[in-house]
Amino acid sequence: MGQQQVNQIEAGQVFVEYVRDAMVANRQMARSMNVEVYSRRNETFRVTETIGRRPGIPPRSYGVYLRNRRCDCRRFQTLHYPCAHVVAACAKVSLNVDQFIDEVYTLERTLRVWENEFPVLPDLSTWEVPPTTFELVPDKGLRRNPKGRPQSSRIRNKMDIREKSDGKLCGVCRLPGHNRNKCPLRNYHIGQSSRSDRN
Repeated sequence: MGQQQVNQIEAGQVFVEYVRDAMVANRQMARSMNVEVYSRRNETFRVTETIGRRPGIPPRSYGVYLRNRRCDCRRFQTLHYPCAHVVAACAKVSLNVDQFIDEVYTLERTLRVWENEFPVLPDLSTWEVPPTTFELVPDKGLRRNPKGRPQSSRIRNKMDIREKSDGKLCGVCRLPGHNRNKCPLRNYHIGQSSRSDRN
């Protein structure tokens, strides 16, 4: 892999192929953009796209800030090489756009990754593995219970404590100690409801 970078450097190329192709596409797109210089000293521009818009939709415009290496489309600051808007702005004021490509995309930087040499690993059977001097013991408290309802891990406080109640209340008279089937007032309530239905 490193030989490929060496050959490209000897051929006079500076950047990796991916960025070279992206910059060719960005230069073609930049030709169809209008650029307004807002401040030459501060290197701020307004770039308006003119091609590729559907009828009825106004053309989009983006702010380009070369000094801060920013564009409102966010591709410049995300990818660290100029987007088409930056290329158009640089062409307007005759700036070399290659100065805004991050050095991480240079062939020299890529070659540095491949210049490190790694030793050949010996055969696995010849490896010396020292015996362990301690015993690994699993923490049984971290093990999940295989059966039953899962235990709550919530830390309770005073707000979670319920007031003690006398048990369930009757569904008819709302008194404790019995349910709606054994309520002494059950017949009275049933009689009341049947009389009200007749009226």
